[in-house]
Amino acid sequence: MSASDTSEKSEPEVAVGSTSTRSPKYGDDPNSAVDAQAALVMQKGLLDDIIDGIQLGVVIIVVISFLFIAIFAGSLPTVFPATQPIYDFITGIPAFVTGIPECALMIKEEFPTTLDEAIMLSSALAAWLEDLLHTLPYKQCVLAFSWASYLWDTYLDIRQRDRLHEVRRPLAVSSFISRQAYIEANAYGLDQSSLGLINKLFDQLATTVIIVYDLIPMLWTAVGTAMLEYAGFGAEYEITQSVLFTFAACLIASFLSLPFSLYSTFVVEKKHGFNKSTLGIFVSDLLKSYGLGAVFGGPLIAAFLWVVNKTGSQFYLYAWALMAGTQVLFILIFPTIIQPLFNKFDPLPDGELRSAIEALASRLNFPLKKLYVVDGSKRSSHSNAYVTGFFNSKKIVVYDTLIEQCTTDEIVAIIGHELGHWKKSHLFRMLIAAQIQTFMIFFTFGLFVGERTMYTSFGMDTMPTIIGFVFFQYLYGPLESVLQFAMNLLSRLHEFDADAFSKKLGFGKSLASGLIKVHVENKSNLNPDPLYSAYHYSHPPLVERLNALSDPNVAPKTE
Repeated sequence: MSASDTSEKSEPEVAVGSTSTRSPKYGDDPNSAVDAQAALVMQKGLLDDIIDGIQLGVVIIVVISFLFIAIFAGSLPTVFPATQPIYDFITGIPAFVTGIPECALMIKEEFPTTLDEAIMLSSALAAWLEDLLHTLPYKQCVLAFSWASYLWDTYLDIRQRDRLHEVRRPLAVSSFISRQAYIEANAYGLDQSSLGLINKLFDQLATTVIIVYDLIPMLWTAVGTAMLEYAGFGAEYEITQSVLFTFAACLIASFLSLPFSLYSTFVVEKKHGFNKSTLGIFVSDLLKSYGLGAVFGGPLIAAFLWVVNKTGSQFYLYAWALMAGTQVLFILIFPTIIQPLFNKFDPLPDGELRSAIEALASRLNFPLKKLYVVDGSKRSSHSNAYVTGFFNSKKIVVYDTLIEQCTTDEIVAIIGHELGHWKKSHLFRMLIAAQIQTFMIFFTFGLFVGERTMYTSFGMDTMPTIIGFVFFQYLYGPLESVLQFAMNLLSRLHEFDADAFSKKLGFGKSLASGLIKVHVENKSNLNPDPLYSAYHYSHPPLVERLNALSDPNVAPKTE
């Protein structure tokens, strides 16, 4: 049964954001404004028609393909030679399936039982991998991986979009979210979805053009030509050329994404009451980002390339150490140097809220040094709070929008959740997980960086390290998606753990009401598609968090 069929049969008269009673057509609130908004959310526009048409076309192609296979059978490749790979794949499935037991038995028999056998197997696998890397069709693999990833993401987006078109609340949220708030959240989600689908399609087409027409080698050559013409720097200045190439590529990418960023900020966000930014602030932020990229990115790229060039085949160890140190440094300087360039941080004024937060920090022996309120409302009405800092120099930052949206008890409960991350060492765990991911990236890159076939397949006649890393990132995409899914899974577990920590402090009800308010005010998705949320979300959906908070096995402490 779909969520649209699980309309509520009995509801409280007033939920969060509710002002009136039930309507026979849309569920509640019979005024024309809400009815009209519900109709707009339900209505499928041109983009939805295109999606439906593509889905129908895929179904028709599949059906016709099976009909052709059934009619022509073994003569299909002869009649239509282009179908030979598809025919071979389909006809090979039975043999593959029936051969699995035999293959498993062979693996069991050949599995090494001594150290010498294990060494021999490792050597054979290494030789096989080396031969594979020499003959791999790199460009075709990149295109295949890129489109497979895009189609998977688009499939999830479409599933999520279908949920957003629903206007009847599922029973799981009907007791605490009004239909008006639910419809507004879905309307916001639909506008984000529309922009996101178009943006992703544009990015995918741009990526395809870049790969097919060898635009990366063209940009590398153009930068080298400019260096030689205007500065007299030749090919021996590879690191300088690599830094300039990276800056040029980032500027081009920023230029291509600029229309989508402008539309998101000044159309979508403004339409739904979130955007508080001006064009001047937008441009200022963009220029500051460019400046930070030049100040920090340039030296980091140069240091990375120097390490790769100087440390030989085990460069991945030194490159990983460099990036680990950089990440720790960034965590240290971000709240004190970088973020103040974009936002104003003021000490939280004396009063009930400050006293309550300081009392909680003292209760937990949290080494609180600074307690700030940040002017998040300067750009957006989205809300947040977080804990930052290392060792005995910790800071708590509360957005002014959160103070406007929630009560003191709710804010303290949310801070209790954030302190749960600190108490349970979640931030340290995520940092370790990130280091493992970074190590895997550099170790895997070490297998590809010296493969001339990879460079020539993309139109390169030289082997600059930075270009190899760009090509490798395309190849690494599928593994990166798996690792990111694992990181999101770990993050969601941490969120449940931090919620339970706040509840044990006695803030269970306040945390639940605070989470509801934050989700309503931010118009967060209240009924996400399970597969979409499992793959994309770093935080559990609201309903799952509320269900966990109501778990009687997680009881508050008694003091």
